[in-house]
Amino acid sequence: MQRMRKGIFFLSVTALLCLAETSSRTVTKAEIDQWMTGECSNWGRWGKTDQVGAIHLITDAKRREAAGLVREGVSVSLAHNPISEKAPDNSSPFRHTMLSTGQHPTGQFVLDEYAVSYHGLAHTHMDALCHMAWNGKMYNGFPQTDVTDGGAKELAVTEYKNGIFTRGVLFDMPRLKGKQWLEPGEAIYPEDLDAWLEKTGVKLEPGDVVFIRTGRWARRAAKGPWDTSRVAGLYASCAPWLKKHDVAMVGCDSDTDVMPSGVEGVVQPMHQLLLVAMGTPIFDNCDLEALSDAAAQRNRWTFLVSAAPIPVNGGTGSPLNPIATF
Repeated sequence: MQRMRKGIFFLSVTALLCLAETSSRTVTKAEIDQWMTGECSNWGRWGKTDQVGAIHLITDAKRREAAGLVREGVSVSLAHNPISEKAPDNSSPFRHTMLSTGQHPTGQFVLDEYAVSYHGLAHTHMDALCHMAWNGKMYNGFPQTDVTDGGAKELAVTEYKNGIFTRGVLFDMPRLKGKQWLEPGEAIYPEDLDAWLEKTGVKLEPGDVVFIRTGRWARRAAKGPWDTSRVAGLYASCAPWLKKHDVAMVGCDSDTDVMPSGVEGVVQPMHQLLLVAMGTPIFDNCDLEALSDAAAQRNRWTFLVSAAPIPVNGGTGSPLNPIATF
């Protein structure tokens, strides 16, 4: 009888684990809608008029602790060099125009001009909280109609003019899975994030910035650009996991969301849940290849991360160059 009870208990635990794994991979639009106002919502957490969101988790004490992570003084850029060639994953190439050169000088100086439509899948950038809305509302209930031809009235990138300075944590998913990169459309689930923490011994702390490496740039260098309808990234069930850990920001070397999303009726659930519900800004299209190598050489997956967006009044985000320092 005792053996039978143990067997039943074992089967029950196994069934629950299987159910948990299945539910983490089969999110519905109804669940997303519930998370938006419930489990994943930070609306009102820092006041009804708050426009900063989860960056509040980067406290003065957190910044001081992050500064203490610098032991060697070695810095690594997390930005990909601008891509000026049109490609399937770069519909709006970066434009660099020389206005005055040494061959045709107009005086002692040479001059140039940059132009970029940075949102998308090519350019390293930061999404401000006004970048997305749900049912006509942005983070904390601000109306989407407040974003006009003049820019965003609230939640603009200028809220982060003083910069991001905190602990960064690299989640190297290809390294976890023993391969060079994830394939286009390959999803990352909460159990993968847990497995990485168990493997590395890292404990996430409130106010951290999580960087997710899919190996996108390594694959692009080896095989060229591909159709952006398929992108490796986070599945929707990762949003409650990130909320539970009180992360301040999320960065990825792709567009953060796995595409197709795997959630019928919701194209980019991670963007929606992070930006609108949680008030969590995003770093998209980071280049994490050099960081992966530097972290692996040291067997150290945490570092100081610093970044400063261009403070454009009413801006929905900014191209930028995040820096990891060991």
